Amino acid sequence: MNDRAALELLLEHGPLSRTRLGRLTGLSKPTASQLLARLEAAGLVVATGTSEGRPGPAAQLYAVNGRAAHAAALDVTPRRILAAVADLAGRTVGTYELPTPGRRAGSVVRQVTDALDGAVKAAGLTRDEVRRLVVGTPGAFDPNTGRLRYASHLPGWHSPELLDRLAAALPVPVAYENDVNLVALAEQRFGAARGHRDFVLFWSDEGLGAALVLGGRLHRGFTGGAGEVGFLPVPGAPLVRHVAQTGSGGFQELAGAQAVAGLARELGIGGVPSGRPAEVAAALLARAAAADTAPDAGAAAEPYRRLLDACAAGLATGLAALVAVVDPELVVLAGGVPAAGGEPLLGRVRAELLELAAARPRLVPAAVSGPPVLRGALERALAATRDEVFDTTR
Repeated sequence: MNDRAALELLLEHGPLSRTRLGRLTGLSKPTASQLLARLEAAGLVVATGTSEGRPGPAAQLYAVNGRAAHAAALDVTPRRILAAVADLAGRTVGTYELPTPGRRAGSVVRQVTDALDGAVKAAGLTRDEVRRLVVGTPGAFDPNTGRLRYASHLPGWHSPELLDRLAAALPVPVAYENDVNLVALAEQRFGAARGHRDFVLFWSDEGLGAALVLGGRLHRGFTGGAGEVGFLPVPGAPLVRHVAQTGSGGFQELAGAQAVAGLARELGIGGVPSGRPAEVAAALLARAAAADTAPDAGAAAEPYRRLLDACAAGLATGLAALVAVVDPELVVLAGGVPAAGGEPLLGRVRAELLELAAARPRLVPAAVSGPPVLRGALERALAATRDEVFDTTR
């Protein structure tokens, strides 16, 4: 227990001296010295230099040995796979991006292995030096059938034999997780939800999704589909039947990225760009946010303000249903669409939610930098790796 506590403190604080580690753990200096000697002999801790800038003699500093183990993660979308490898201390040591436009079922195993190999090579490692792999995808693999559900837009990933084929091709233990759940893990560990045990992360980008963290743990649901709120029937949108076949539901139609361009045209906003719906929505909302906050915009900003109003009303409609069921302490808005709208959009969503929902969660923007799905996948892979490597009693 002392060994594990010391390792966790070194991860949290960075290099520490024997004296500082003893104070943080409550151990005597001789006991802390014995602990560090034991961990150093096990290859888990290394001396990293000496303290400077303090009165008295310099003290030897110790840190977690990042080279003791490595973990990997993949972030999968229909267009590309992002891969990364991190060392035990949490430093990303290799990344790789594999474009996958238009690739079909027969190439999925090759895509995954190529992406992993690219990141491993970039890290200067071999496959057998990676302890764990976590793969983030849209939707979720049903634990009862092994099939990917809620992600009809991800070609090639729906075969019931896929997980077995991947297990045979990959030399490491593999875990699969919904992409939005991984964003929530990243926000809980590093971002806006740090220190919170009950929160909802709401994601708006290519699709709408949510992650539910209850009592500090992700709630996935019986088939892994908890949080697939794009399928949620909501007022203001036609009732969509057979949503599994159509790949969309009422909330997605009302407040998804594809709705923003249509709203802009209805409001007479010119220069609507072309491209993927999420990119178009982000560009329009960024323009709207800039117009809303411009001191001399005048009447020209009015259509943009109405666009922000309409988008906020749509988002708050679905969020009201969600918070009525979960009653979270916090709601984190994440993804490229709300990020583009910034505080002008967030403030309007807050105001709408106050009128529509009895619950009063705090609404905040996401704060994790870098690719959030990949960041969460690496964190989950590292957590499992540390559990294995830090068990110094084996």
